[in-house]
Parts: sequence; C-alpha cells; structure tokens
Amino acid sequence: MLDDKNFLNKDNRNLSEVFKELQEMQNQSNMAYSHPSKNRFKTLSQKKTFNFNRHSHTDSVYQSTDLKLSHIIIGCSIVVIAMAALFPKNSSFSKSYAKVEEPEEVEEYELNRHRLNMQNIISENSEMDKVKEQVVEEREIEFETTYNNDATLPKDEEIIVQEGVLGKANVTAVKTYENGNFVEEIILKKETTQEPTPKIIQHGTSEFLAKHKVHIGDTMYLLNDVNLKEKADDSSSDVAEVKASLDVKLLELPSEEWCKVSFDTIEGYVKTSQLTSPVTTPNIVEKNRVKRILTKVNIEMQLNKPSGLTLNDYKKIFTGLPNDKNKIFENNYNVFYNVEKKYNINGIFLASMAIHESSWGTSQIASEKKNLFGYGSYDSTPYESSFDFSDYSEGIETVAKSLVKYYINPSGTKIYDGETAAGWYYNGPTLSGVNTRYASDSDWHKKVYSYMELLYNRL
Repeated sequence: MLDDKNFLNKDNRNLSEVFKELQEMQNQSNMAYSHPSKNRFKTLSQKKTFNFNRHSHTDSVYQSTDLKLSHIIIGCSIVVIAMAALFPKNSSFSKSYAKVEEPEEVEEYELNRHRLNMQNIISENSEMDKVKEQVVEEREIEFETTYNNDATLPKDEEIIVQEGVLGKANVTAVKTYENGNFVEEIILKKETTQEPTPKIIQHGTSEFLAKHKVHIGDTMYLLNDVNLKEKADDSSSDVAEVKASLDVKLLELPSEEWCKVSFDTIEGYVKTSQLTSPVTTPNIVEKNRVKRILTKVNIEMQLNKPSGLTLNDYKKIFTGLPNDKNKIFENNYNVFYNVEKKYNINGIFLASMAIHESSWGTSQIASEKKNLFGYGSYDSTPYESSFDFSDYSEGIETVAKSLVKYYINPSGTKIYDGETAAGWYYNGPTLSGVNTRYASDSDWHKKVYSYMELLYNRL
C-alpha cells in the first residue's frame, strides 16, 4: 500500500513528477484489469528510481496489490493535497523543481496560473437549476358575456340585466421554474366545482328612442293635435283626441313607426313621428305647462283652487291689454297673483269679474272709489251704496275674502287666518254657483267667463 505521508513529504518534487507517478499507477491498474491472465501484482514502477531530493540515491520500491476504488480515491486526494502544498497562495510558478532521471518519458503540463474560486463556480451552476413542481390549486373560471339586441332601448345603449359570476375549478398542474423564475406550466387535470354565471347585456337598437333620448316609461309630447288609435294602424278606431303640446307617457314600442302611449288614464297608439321630447324641442315643456292649464279652463271649473299660473304668467297676461286704457289691471297684476296665493281663489276669475263689473276700470265707482267690483252696491242706489277704498289693492283683497268666506266654499271649510267658511251663499264653487246669489243677471257667469277665456289665451 502507498504510504500517503511519505508520498507527500518528499522534497523538491514538481507537478510533472507527481502527475507522471499517478499516470503510471493508473496504467498499472488498467493493465491488471484488462489482462486478468497476466500477473496483476506487478509493482507500480518496476523498481523505478525517483529523485526526490536532487541526490542520486535509490528509494524504496513500492509494490501495489490489486488496485481498488479506495486507491483511486486516495490518489485523487493526494493530487489535491499535493497541489495545495506545492503551490501555496503566494508562490510563483517560475520556481524550478528537480526532474526525474528519465526526462524522455516526462509529459508536459500547462500550469494554471489563476486560482480557482469554487464558491463562484457553485453559485453560477446553482443559478442554472430548472425546477419542476406539481401543484393542486383552486382557480377561477372566467364567465362569458352575452349581448342581446333590444328594440325597446335607444340605439347603442346597453343595460346589464344579469351580472356575471366567476366559476371555480380545482386544477392539477406541473409548473417549471428556471433560475427562480416561472417559465411554464402543464395542466394535468381540471375539475370544475362551480359553474360560472354568464353576464347578460341588452344592446339597444331603436333609433327613435336614441334621437329623442328617451326610454320606455318616459314622458313625451305631441307635436300636433292627434287621435289616439285603438291599434297600431291608420284604419283603426279612434280612442281619444289629444291636443298639441300635451304630454303622454310612452308605454310600448312595437315598431319604429308606432308606439303605445297613455294620456292621463286613456291608452292608445300614435305614430312616433308625432312625438317629441325636450331634447329635440327645447321649449316643449313650457308649452305643455301652459296647455295643461288651458285644458282645465271651462265654464264649470272650480274657482276655489289656484289657477296654476306664475307671477310672470300674470305679468304677461295683464301687460298691454288693449282695453285697459288706464292701465289699472296692468299695474295691479301682482295684487291678483298674491291674493290667489293667500286666499286660495282663482286670480283670473277675480280679475275677470272686476273687468266685467267696472268696464275695464272705467266706471265712475271704479275711478272715484277705487272699487272695481261695485262692492256693496244696490240696484236702487249703486253709487251711493258702494264701498269706497283707499286704493285698488284694498278693494281687490276685500272682495276676495268675501267670496272665499260666503260664496265659493261650503260651510265649515278651513280658509284664511284660521277661520272657517260660512257658506251663506254657497251653491257650488263654479261661476254658475256664484251667479245664483251674487248677481241678478242670469247670464252674469257667461259674461265673466268670456273675460276669463280672453285672459287665459294671452299665455
């Protein structure tokens, strides 16, 4: 057996000698295994002499028995240890060493003049690792989105009628990582545990609704006087006549040509070309407001309710009246408006009554006593018995309070200032009802109403 200690402690040996001796050991081993019939117990060097200390003397001859795995391992260890011993950290490779006696058999080796950094080598190779792992994960399943055309929605408008819900699945997969980064995965199995719920969107196609920017259920307005039809057909029977500018509610849209509407409580069909909206006709809402007021104007209308007119409406009505020579009504339009709000009486009725009784404010009683109504007059002594007021507003308010308390409200009705109506002359809250006890002229109510129509039509 080779003496490791003695082998390492030999002086003045260069790297060439060490490799040469190891090569001979390997050759002897190969020969022993390659030719089993030959003597496998030849000496490693056939009594070859080594010059370890630059002196010519013969060292002991090392004989080898069968070359085993342990010999190879020991040999490799010797090489590493020998390299460390022969080439210390700061040693120079230029140092000369003794050579063997047989120079012709020495093989040349290129010396490595750079130190090996094993830590860097290990680190660089570990970074090139490719790792695979098998996982089982719960993953989400995307839901589908379905679009349905809807002729009852404005064109290109979309409404979500059902929200989508993600599904769930257990997924078995093999994931690959390279240098710590995910590279790819292969799905082995996918088991759905919860089916996804699709998202449903209604997509509008109606150009009519898009043009007017309206939806089913919205209010639209008539451009002209029309007859509502029983069916969506020109030859169908008429259901009702509806005036221009009045509002209707859009109920259905069976086609782009016809739609179903309701006017108050009456339902019927009308052509879409006869309808408009504030988007396409900006002043239609104001026209509708006025038209709605006018549709309620009739000789039997209730006088114990406000007219629904605004202060600007009153100003518009009473400004520039041709017969208002002294501008009495123009200068007191706000008085009629305020009295209506305060006492819950139709201000246009009150003004029409004053016009009729004072001949547009030109009567002697109106001019001299500021009494537009002939209030307090008797047929036998009209001027003498009539009340005298300080200004027109006082007379207007006094008459309004009297009508509310005695003529247009039944007894017990709550009126102004916490009082209740006496109802002494009440025969209904209409012009004909007031006529019964207020005037001896049986046509008084018709004459007053003619002025009401005149004033309302100035809107």
